Amino acid sequence: MEEKLKRVRMTPAARRVLDAAERLFYTHGIHAVGVDLIAAEAGVTKKTLYDRFGSKEQVVVEYLAGRDERWRAFVAAHLARAEPGAGVLAVFDASREWAGEYGAKGCAMVNAHAEISDPGHPAYAVVVAQKAWMLELFTRLAGAEGAGRALMLLHEGALVAHGMGVFPDPFGVAREQARELLGAGVRRS
Repeated sequence: MEEKLKRVRMTPAARRVLDAAERLFYTHGIHAVGVDLIAAEAGVTKKTLYDRFGSKEQVVVEYLAGRDERWRAFVAAHLARAEPGAGVLAVFDASREWAGEYGAKGCAMVNAHAEISDPGHPAYAVVVAQKAWMLELFTRLAGAEGAGRALMLLHEGALVAHGMGVFPDPFGVAREQARELLGAGVRRS
């Protein structure tokens, strides 16, 4: 059962802090960015940042939780437009589009996990919950736990390959591998 995540009410100043933090964390990494830089980029004082968020950890939670919420809505929109039986492929299409628009450096959750591996950190739960959601989504769409895991591995590999620029169009390659997996008789929705 998921623990209730503590969230911050977004005032205009909090929104500016979060927007600045998101740009900075994704571009430079969470540990490389301090509250002084976030406050300066947001045009607020450090006191305002701490008054709104309480800690840098909470800024990280809001950054990751907000990105996760946008990602889930993005995927849901792609699934709503997908042809019957093409849900899995729609997820790969959504990932390709998202990565082109918002993910030049790969998956924000994978990147965050590289920096936050302590289960006691409040943002750790956000990262793990997002990946658990993806596994549940693939399992539901494929109709089988083993297929869901295989699809998740294809997807995560594409995310990492994209972020590292290993080869062109990793989402297209993963999508074709998913199509082959599904064509091998795996139930899909």
